[in-house]
Formats: sequence, structure tokens, C-alpha cells
Amino acid sequence: MLRLYDTATGRVEDLGLRRAGELSMYVCGATVYAEAHAGHGRFGLVWDVLRRYARWSGLSVRFVSNVTDIDDKIIARAAAESTSPAEVAATWEASWWESMDRLGVGRPDETPHATAYVERMVELVGSLLDSEKAYLGGDGVYFSTASVPDYGLLAPGPLEQLQAGARVEVSEEAGKRSPLDFALWKLAKPGEPSWPAPWGAGRPGWHTECVVMALDLLGDGFDLHGGGVDLAFPHHENERAQAEAAGRGFARHWAHSGMVVAAGGEKMSKSLGNTMSLAGLLGSHDPRAYRLLCLQCHYRRPLTVSPATLGAAGRAVEGLDAFGRDFAAAREVDPDAGVRARFAEAMDDDLDTPGAVAVLFDAMRQVRSAGDLGVAAAVIDAWEKGLGLPLAGEAEVPPEALARAAERDAARAAKDWSRADALRAELAAAGWLVEDTPAGTKLRPAR
Repeated sequence: MLRLYDTATGRVEDLGLRRAGELSMYVCGATVYAEAHAGHGRFGLVWDVLRRYARWSGLSVRFVSNVTDIDDKIIARAAAESTSPAEVAATWEASWWESMDRLGVGRPDETPHATAYVERMVELVGSLLDSEKAYLGGDGVYFSTASVPDYGLLAPGPLEQLQAGARVEVSEEAGKRSPLDFALWKLAKPGEPSWPAPWGAGRPGWHTECVVMALDLLGDGFDLHGGGVDLAFPHHENERAQAEAAGRGFARHWAHSGMVVAAGGEKMSKSLGNTMSLAGLLGSHDPRAYRLLCLQCHYRRPLTVSPATLGAAGRAVEGLDAFGRDFAAAREVDPDAGVRARFAEAMDDDLDTPGAVAVLFDAMRQVRSAGDLGVAAAVIDAWEKGLGLPLAGEAEVPPEALARAAERDAARAAKDWSRADALRAELAAAGWLVEDTPAGTKLRPAR
């Protein structure tokens, strides 16, 4: 059984499912106002691997990840560019999915957009006002965190030492009774998009979006809520608090992925000016190299992304491709049960992808020495279906190259070594690696 570190309890626990054999998971998705960076790529890969592994394990998975298409940052960019928030959101959402597609991140089963759920958000805010869990402030509706006895469950430390308000404007502070309270509804300002509500036209607060979409699409008590560790508090805590205040069962388990850091351990952030464009990364490296780099680091630990780490991962992917070509025939045989079991044992232990990758590399060395196609089949299946990293298959060699290889075999049989060497050089110049095997000359692409 898959076990994950639960942020709410602070320990690794069995991922108990609401319904046997079915995993329901919600992951906070993109706020589409700018280009995705390397951290977004890692975030997408972590949850993609979890979903793929769960399906490899035999679970059916319903995966929901939202798109925040109305937000302060979207509005600010639209104003700066003299365009509309909808146009900004559409442009950068398209860019987001293009990058995720290039990374091999599978599309969610559902991608709810915040603007499509505003009416239901109004209903939630209204119910919280009616129950006095929320109140009208000077410029909006605020949630009273004091109304939730266990508020702070997902916080990394004592509440008095934490700031409640990522994304809370200074002008909103006057409307709050407590620094920990947060906006459920922001009253309309001139020039901003707005929707009608009984207490005044405006737009929903960020923290209200996901709670409504998750409950609508997955229902009460869904299995897992995931996201980056920076979202655990206050965003996820504020989602949880609203659901609890509304009398709804929310996520049964909470999991969070670690940040991407630059060489030297400094967190990548736009404010520090050290972010790495995801599109740029994918344009200069094999996307599978970034997936492998992420797999080699436990999902909860900081990941160092640099030219050196990406280069090493790229060279490792070349080795994986060579394995895939050399043992392409293994795709037709049954996978070795022992390798599958060792791989699953690592993955079930809090998604220990570094341990799982080590199992696969050990098995690859075993195949190289013993040639066991069942073991090779298990390795290829785990890389491709369990981890989402496709390996090259047997290369399709054009007839002219095959003819030169046959000529070389004939020259070697006749002990015409100079001719054999000349043919090797000719094939190498055409982009082929030439290997001598008991069955004759074997060709595979140089890269």
C-alpha cells in the first residue's frame, strides 16, 4: 500500500482510500499570468509521477487540477499591457499546457477554471456569512479563522509567528478583525472584472476558489490534496478551514512537494531574479533529463537545478535509451516479478523515487551481465509506465546503413581489416555507433 507523508499529521501514513481501488486527488494548478519556471515543472512532474505510479499499481485515478484565471497578478498584468485579464489568462494558460505537454505531464481528468465557478463561490460565502463564520469588512467579506478551533493544522509553526497573508493587499488590512483572517470576496474596484453578489459586486478571494472546485468535482472526503510546500499555509489551510466551517468533509490526506533551488541552495524566486524559464530549460535539454533529475531527488526535498545537474541527467538518459534499444525485444515478454516488487516497495515508501531509480539501475546492470529479458521487461515497464520516462526502442536503420554493415561483416569474415575499419568510419560519419556482437555488426544512433 502506498504511504505518504501527511502534512496534517507530520508523519508518513497509509494512503487510506475513500473507496477501495479508487484514488481521488486534487492538486492546486497554475495561476496563469506569466511564463512557467523550473519550479513549476518539478511541481507538475511530482504529481504526474504519483498518478502514473498509482495507475501502474492497479488503482483507478481521478485527478483534478484547477486553473486560476482571475487573480490580482492577472489583473495587474492586463493593466500594464492594456489588455484584458481574460486575454492574459488565455495566453499564459496556453503556454503552461505547452510546457507540461513537452515534459510529458499528462493532462488532468478535469481542469476547472475559477471564473466558471464564481456563482458557487458566492453561495459558499453567503452560507459562511449566514453562520457568522464570515463577516463584512470595509472592502470585502472576510473569513473568521477564530471560528475554526483547529485553525493552523497545516501551518509549519506557531500561528503567532506566521503571516497569514500571501496575496493580501495592504489596503485590505483595515477590513480584518484578525491578522489571520482572509478575504473570501473582494469588492469591485474601478476597471476590474466583477460578478454580482448580495453584499456587493466583486470577485472571489484566491483561497475560496479551490475549496469550491474540489468539493464539486471530487465530493466530500476525497482522498488526497497536493501542491507545492509553499501552498500548505496559508492557502491550503484556508481551503480546509472554509470546508470545515461549512460542515463539509475535505481532503483525507495532504501532501506537498519541495522547492527548486539554484546551485548553492538559494531558493529560486522571481523576486531574487534567479528563476530558470521552463521553456528555456526544455529548449536546451531533453525533457526526460529534467524528469530523471526530479526522480533522483525525493519529492519533499529541495531540488538543485543547474547546468551541471541537468547535464548529468541528460547523459544518464542516453544510457537509458541505449538500454531500451539493446533490449527492445524485452517488450514482448513478461516482466520479472522480483524487480516489480522491489520497485513497488520503494515507491510505496513515501514515493521514494530515488530508491526506485536505484532498483532499476541495479536491475539494468544485472541485465547487461546476464541478459535476462524478463528483468529487462520489468525495467522498461517501470521506467515508462510507473515513472513516465519513455526509453528509445530499437532504432529503425535505413537500408543503405544496413548494406554497409553487411559489407563490414563480410570484410571482417575475410580478415580485410582495413576495409572493415573504413566501413566503420563511414558509418560513424553518418551518425551511427558501430558495435561488434556475436551476431555481427550492430548499429544504433550516436544520439
